[in-house]
Amino acid sequence: MSVQIIGLIAPQEASETIGRKGPAVDTDYVRLLAQAHEHAGFDRILVPASATSPDPLLTVTYAAAHTQRIQFLLAHRPGFVAPTLAARQFATLDHYTGGRVAVHYISGGSDADQQRDGDFLDHDERYARTDEYLGLLRRVWTETQPFDHEGRFYRAKGVSSEVKPLQQPHVPIFFGGASEAALKVAGKHADVYALWGESLAQAGELVRRVRAEAASHGREVAFSISFRPIIAPTEEQAWAKAEQILADTRSRQVPISHARGTGPQQSEGARRLLADAAKGDRVDERLWTAVARETGGRSNSTSLVGTPEQVAEALLKYYDLGITTLLLRGFDPLLDAIEYGRELIPLIREKVAQREAARTLERKAA
Repeated sequence: MSVQIIGLIAPQEASETIGRKGPAVDTDYVRLLAQAHEHAGFDRILVPASATSPDPLLTVTYAAAHTQRIQFLLAHRPGFVAPTLAARQFATLDHYTGGRVAVHYISGGSDADQQRDGDFLDHDERYARTDEYLGLLRRVWTETQPFDHEGRFYRAKGVSSEVKPLQQPHVPIFFGGASEAALKVAGKHADVYALWGESLAQAGELVRRVRAEAASHGREVAFSISFRPIIAPTEEQAWAKAEQILADTRSRQVPISHARGTGPQQSEGARRLLADAAKGDRVDERLWTAVARETGGRSNSTSLVGTPEQVAEALLKYYDLGITTLLLRGFDPLLDAIEYGRELIPLIREKVAQREAARTLERKAA
């Protein structure tokens, strides 16, 4: 197995520790951040989605036009664009980017955020819709003759598409969600199942469940996990950096206990992060949960803290669970991406290569 490393870009500079300022779309920043990730050695960049943010499909299109090699992961919420149209959009984008696009399908963990765009389905209904949506996408991408579709959520007649994905058999499908409804969709459709940064015990348990669900469909699934690495030349400096990040986060946010309607209230992923946080701010030696606790488990908000060597070793423990894609993003998006490229990514790749060489020798010896 090889390792794939994903970063994240957004249309403007912001994070838990950096307040939003300037226009909602900062083209200079997007271009700089995408090029910095490419130079740093990331394999792919996620462009996230929400009901208030700029269109991620257009952000990917712009960033791809200003990079050469790096691939993209487009966050997409099923339900707002007809799947027949989305299939053609993604296939077209796949051609314009030279096969550099994958799509991460997000059914939605917050009723409030979904309702901003007029979606009033409940949590489990959203996943049922995603199941039908992904099945229809695959048909548009792979079938050569016109077909009709009659489903619970979608109806179409004489479906056909002149454009098929450049990547075959289709544009890669990333998928997340830790509820029972989500796992059923993951096992049936996901090429890559994405976890937030959980403890080793929780992550291992979820990997086993998704694998079992996929096996029931005669499929195999790859895995991704997301962390916010905090690195420094010494472990003491790294933990001091973490405490400063927590202080900055607190100074910019309304405490979650007093905030009304914040966070992904229907998200099993958020509940799982908070379950880890309930064990303490430090879990598995390097997993730091304080920001996840502070923000109510919103998004990928857990960190691995230490020297680059220590954090790389911690990440390799997840790799040993079978998680071969690592999404790494910092609290200072640009500067952290550059630092990861200089200090962390080369170490991860070196250690993975050593792991695989040792396993090859063991297989030959056996």
